[in-house]
Amino acid sequence: MNRRGRSTTGWAAGIAAEAAALCCVAAVALCARPASATELAILRNGFSIRHEHRQVMGATTRLFLGAGDSSFTDVPTAEIVAYEPDTSSSLPPPAPATPPGAALATSAPSHPEPAKPALPLNQVVNSASASYHLDPDLVNSVIHAESGFNARAVSPKGARGLMQLMPDTASRLGVNDAFDAQSNVAGGSRYLRELLERYNFDLVKALAAYNAGPERVEQYQGVPPFRETRAYVARIVHDYNRKKIAQEKEAKQKQKGASTRGAGKAPSPVHRASKTPATAVTAESAR
Repeated sequence: MNRRGRSTTGWAAGIAAEAAALCCVAAVALCARPASATELAILRNGFSIRHEHRQVMGATTRLFLGAGDSSFTDVPTAEIVAYEPDTSSSLPPPAPATPPGAALATSAPSHPEPAKPALPLNQVVNSASASYHLDPDLVNSVIHAESGFNARAVSPKGARGLMQLMPDTASRLGVNDAFDAQSNVAGGSRYLRELLERYNFDLVKALAAYNAGPERVEQYQGVPPFRETRAYVARIVHDYNRKKIAQEKEAKQKQKGASTRGAGKAPSPVHRASKTPATAVTAESAR
């Protein structure tokens, strides 16, 4: 009788231990679920910049737009008033399961295609730049000046989205939803390419036309004497040149290091991807 009692007690203790172990495993699994680190940097001008991580460098804060360090934008630290979690990346709740036999109740059941996940902005920019033979750094500089990387930005005049397309321009370019980043950046890149070709790849004139309209550029035979337009062009050219100079310095450092090791010249990040002549001319026009 005592032996059987001890056996029953040991069995119960074993079950309790297994249950406790399972609870611990479940707790660890829940704690290990990754949390999204994506944030929004709220700027003093009302814009917000979505970024994956950031690096504060004194008076400047570098916001990295992707998981790596290759795509970033520098913002004056004093212009950032707050950081908020990016709730737009959270997944929607799962749809309720369809009851058995419900599909048979309709004569022509529909099978909607699942919504395509939104691409990261750096992929959107790279794709549009490749399609219209532009430097991705130039497109990023235009986005920085136009919308501050806010896909929902709307200007007082009605321009919308990342590259701030006016409704008439968006319609002409085939952009049905100006708040769709992929469609908007593709349309804006196409428009910028058209302007570059129109002005024989003079980047300054193309940017002035993007801001004030081609009619104004032709009226004044160059950059219109508008303070907003002149500041806009200077801001983009400065930002674009800063990126190119940083890349050239990095390339020279890599070449110097490779030469010291006797391993030959390191590839330059500026020319790592094949550049078309139009892209090269665009890069030179900004200098």
